[in-house]
Amino acid sequence: MIRQLRFDLPVRPALGRGDFIVTEANAMAVAMIDDWAHWPGGKLVLTGPRGAGKTHLAHVWRDLSGASLVAARDLAQADIPALASGHVCVEDAQQVAGEPEAEAALFHLHNLVLSQGGALLVTADAPPQSWGLALPDLASRMSGTTLTALLPPDDMLLTVVLVKLFADRQIVPAPNVLPYLVRRMPRSFDMAGQLVEAIDDAALGTPKGVNLPLARRILAELAPGSDAPQD
Repeated sequence: MIRQLRFDLPVRPALGRGDFIVTEANAMAVAMIDDWAHWPGGKLVLTGPRGAGKTHLAHVWRDLSGASLVAARDLAQADIPALASGHVCVEDAQQVAGEPEAEAALFHLHNLVLSQGGALLVTADAPPQSWGLALPDLASRMSGTTLTALLPPDDMLLTVVLVKLFADRQIVPAPNVLPYLVRRMPRSFDMAGQLVEAIDDAALGTPKGVNLPLARRILAELAPGSDAPQD
């Protein structure tokens, strides 16, 4: 029996504005990103669960504004004055909570960017009030920032996300696979990513490719009890 060799080629997700599909679940957040020049106070907090598209929208905003992107976990070691010389996006800002140096760095970055006429985008998995910030001045500034949220996906968005994730891996599933998954999988972007990755791994070397029996098996493994359609 001849087994297909696996080459660990990099998955290249598409992160352009044209690749971000707008539905009712994310229309408000997309509108806020597009209208970034009119953010109240020059700043915005973008929230949403893991895999909801925060990083994608951060890259869209970078392309629109010329902003720099920085991970919150790297702020304590960052050159804050240099970073604050233009627009800035801080990703996963909840990670600074409980880290004195990181909280202080975000506080100073916030003040410097805005004082110099720049714009600040902050992404996080939840609103600032739930981050557990210890620095009162930072907590006050984050809580006073306009917030927009990416909501759980509707059927249309979940379908498009699955199509995109499969396309990123150069996979064309059988036509009945996507409707089956959308109706039965947990409504989570994170689960969509796990499903596509597991299906990709399981499909390696199989002559029938990504078909319904394979998708059904992987979904049952990752989300037991998912046989019934979601309401």
